[in-house]
Amino acid sequence: MDRRLSTGRCSTAVPVAVTCRVLGFTKQGYYKWLRQPVADRIWEEAHLINELHDLHAEEPEFGYRGLSDELEELGHVLSELRVWRLCNVAEITSVITQRKRRYEQAGPPVGDDLVQRDFTADAPNQVWLTDITEHWTAEGKLYLCAIKDLCGNKIVGYSIDKRMKARLAVDALEMAVAHRGNPAGVVVHSDRGSQFRSQKFVRALKRHGLVGSMGRVGAAGDNAAMESFFSLLQNNVLDRKPWATRGELRLAIVTWIERTYHRRRRQTRLGRLTPVEFETMMNTQVVLAS
Repeated sequence: MDRRLSTGRCSTAVPVAVTCRVLGFTKQGYYKWLRQPVADRIWEEAHLINELHDLHAEEPEFGYRGLSDELEELGHVLSELRVWRLCNVAEITSVITQRKRRYEQAGPPVGDDLVQRDFTADAPNQVWLTDITEHWTAEGKLYLCAIKDLCGNKIVGYSIDKRMKARLAVDALEMAVAHRGNPAGVVVHSDRGSQFRSQKFVRALKRHGLVGSMGRVGAAGDNAAMESFFSLLQNNVLDRKPWATRGELRLAIVTWIERTYHRRRRQTRLGRLTPVEFETMMNTQVVLAS
């Protein structure tokens, strides 16, 4: 028996084959649509767009590349080109439209400047400084977020990745908190980079009872003590030779921090002690005083 399409308002029916021929598609296509009117890809992209809206609300500075990284972390395997197309369809764009105007368009701080260029601390875990630096390898850029304790200049936390996103700063903070025994009330001072103003980083500060502090827009001197560490890193590691792979540079950075900077490099401000020696002395004085 021939299947027919009903016209709806009367009992007359039109054969499927005739309708498909007139409209220019196949019967197989019609029956496939009848079984599943909305294609799987359309449903998938609708859900992806919803996720992109949620991610962009959390990280408004991110363009399609940053959002592509976030989707990858959630388990989605998409090309950057597809994410770019979905962002165009959904009209999702970064709030930063011109890289050269990044500093002028930096958003509001998540905390006041509690350091005021006074780069001193009487004891460990009073003030931590943090910032992000980058360096090229033959495979592309590698990013380092480091956290330094102002008292003994020790790097208490760091994170290294091929992408500069909020997770980079959060991972460095989590490492610092774990290594220092979950101290509360520490002032964590940074510039106004989007990674440090992100909701993920702010939530991490609150979760661990830390206090956010930020310098002014484009004022490198407001975080000069952290910049001095990166200058040492630049001279002693980053600019020493061309780096073929990210893994090679990552190993060189970690080795220099843990072996050379912490245990061999004596600092005038620390009385010609290394950061590890200085903190050992500080901890011994605390034990004796108690």
